[in-house]
Amino acid sequence: MSEQAPSSISSMLEVNGIEVIYNHVILVLKGVSLAVPQGAIVAILGGNGAGKTTTLRAISNLLKGERGEVTKGSIELRGERIENLTPSELVKRGVVQVMEGRHCFAHLTIEENLLTGAYTLRDRADIAANLEKVYAYFPRLKTRRASQAAYTSGGEQQMCAIGRAIMSSPSLVLLDEPSMGLAPQLVEEVFNIVHDLNTKEGTTFLLAEQNTSMALKYADYGYIMESGRIVMDGSAHDLARNEDVKEFYLGMGGSARKSFRDVKSYKRRKRWLA
Repeated sequence: MSEQAPSSISSMLEVNGIEVIYNHVILVLKGVSLAVPQGAIVAILGGNGAGKTTTLRAISNLLKGERGEVTKGSIELRGERIENLTPSELVKRGVVQVMEGRHCFAHLTIEENLLTGAYTLRDRADIAANLEKVYAYFPRLKTRRASQAAYTSGGEQQMCAIGRAIMSSPSLVLLDEPSMGLAPQLVEEVFNIVHDLNTKEGTTFLLAEQNTSMALKYADYGYIMESGRIVMDGSAHDLARNEDVKEFYLGMGGSARKSFRDVKSYKRRKRWLA
């Protein structure tokens, strides 16, 4: 774990010991805590089913549609409790989620999809300026602006989903599995654009990602999840060089992937799981 966790810096978002239950009986998140500093890229890493998507949906308050709820803990945005805010209220506060699976409106054109992301804006000049900004970051979308989304590639749909989020001028983007289903070259392109938006626009990102090596290449800080818990965290630099992370998540151990729970030192490192 890094000597200086993000919570010791000025945090935009703080998640404090949350538990999430689905259908009133299934405990999915078990005391998850994390912090996202303003202007940072923070990654939540882990395999399928670790709880990454549920964590993002808890923050953006999208759990109710799947009969889930935060039953313990708190979520704060700039010091304000946000668990009871609606997703639209969160968008107005600058929090936007890009869902896993490149959710675009298939029957709308690329440009029409992008404009749906600006529904909270009232000034047409701001909307036009944001649209041009999106096209500057995603020139491929400008070329395909009149194409129906259903007939564009997976990479273009992912760019459209991120671009639609940028249309609302967000301060925090929750990005769920941006690399899923994309060719390696497109994954690199998408992450490069995320990096540019972070450095040039000051947009903060919290991303959930199974592609550990790519996420750690671009993130500032990372949290590793297993079975609904945070089992390790640290700077991206430290995690990328950690021997356990190399073995379990970067495929450098020369053996089949195991769980952190199989490591004898695991419970010594993580006192709260002992």
